[in-house]
Amino acid sequence: MEKTLFIIDDEESILKMLTHWCRNQWSYNVKTFTNGNDALNSLSDNPDLILLDIMLPDINGNDVLRSIKIKNPQLPVIMLSAQGSVEVALESIRLGAFDYFPKPIDKNRLEPAIRNAIKNYDLERELEKLKENLQKEFSFENIISADKKMQDAFRMISKVLDNDITVLIQGESGTGKELVARAIHYNGRRKNAPFVVVNCASIPRELLESELFGHEKGSFTGAHQRKIGKFELAKGGTIFLDEIGEMEMSLQAKILRVIQSKEFERIGGNEVIKSDVRIISATNRDLKVAVENKQFREDLYYRLCSFPIYIPSLRERKGDIVVLIDHFVRQFNAKLGKNIKGLTKQTLKTIYDYDWPGNVRELENTLERCIILSDGDYVEVDVLPQNINTNFNAASISANGKLFGDDSPIIPFEKLKEEAIKHALKSTEGNIVEAARKLKIGRATLYRLMDKYKIESDKK
Repeated sequence: MEKTLFIIDDEESILKMLTHWCRNQWSYNVKTFTNGNDALNSLSDNPDLILLDIMLPDINGNDVLRSIKIKNPQLPVIMLSAQGSVEVALESIRLGAFDYFPKPIDKNRLEPAIRNAIKNYDLERELEKLKENLQKEFSFENIISADKKMQDAFRMISKVLDNDITVLIQGESGTGKELVARAIHYNGRRKNAPFVVVNCASIPRELLESELFGHEKGSFTGAHQRKIGKFELAKGGTIFLDEIGEMEMSLQAKILRVIQSKEFERIGGNEVIKSDVRIISATNRDLKVAVENKQFREDLYYRLCSFPIYIPSLRERKGDIVVLIDHFVRQFNAKLGKNIKGLTKQTLKTIYDYDWPGNVRELENTLERCIILSDGDYVEVDVLPQNINTNFNAASISANGKLFGDDSPIIPFEKLKEEAIKHALKSTEGNIVEAARKLKIGRATLYRLMDKYKIESDKK
């Protein structure tokens, strides 16, 4: 896309020269102005850079610069001046000019300055766009729920956005604890600073201290260079300590010190580093029980738990299942290029009756898989995973001795064969010969079908 430059100068010869360079030699779109007010009135045209002379007939160039920076602080402005004094240059830079060029202008220096200024401006705009997208992605509107328990949690969350109180988010795995932590950060006053995640369960215990606080070169075997820790990287922002209940006791003491004194040291270092970081932690464990069992420090527990927020499991808020299904169907239709209209009644009932031990994360993954497998307008019950769809147990026989009751769903023939083989192998404890005999097929046929359906014998 062609970039637009404003050139503001009342000297006709300078204006023509700059226009020739920028338009004809460097291929920019150029708009020229001989006074500052006309240029300020045209800022809605969104230029990508401004070349601004300090001496203008109607208004001083530095006053124009001030007005530009009020309207668009990121817009790059390169100042031009015949005065050539250090004081004038310093004043322009102090007011926010990207660069300063004395007249006569050095063409070979001006072109790369313009190029770099525009590149920097593009990067700043892209960064702002990414920040806006992050704040939109992690707004409360994206935590899908209509349940009263979750609405109560939302009210609690809204109380902690603009203060630095430590928050402990409690709930089972898959309930969305990290999503809540991100929503707190990106809707609070620290939203423009980093959000840094540390999963205390996934990092080996011997490496976690270095991950959190960093280390100096040579502080231990393998420390070949200085490492900046997560607390330093999160300066001014938020550090999210996920699964903090898995942290060992010795490291808990160091976390307590950071909370109390707001300072720490790198491993092997003597420099005391100040910590301007908000701490949000999360756990799927009952930390009170861990304290009673001497597995978690009591003093740290009360520090972390200044403001506890509980996220209920999906089975505690079954009413959200329908709301979440509608959300995920629309999301995966867009992602996968599908046009699934919804779920059949039987599929919806089966999903509703399931306990969802993996909570929202498991429901999301299940629906993505189902939409990938679905060919019709609706998600049929036969595409649900076997552990969820208990109706697909081909070995279950109704009380009157029939394989199917009058209300049983119609099961695809291929699925019946697969389930019959699984049941036969389970009943014979993986004995191929006995399973083939009971199924009244040859062993070669059984092996072929097992390969087709990717079934293993699991012989004990």
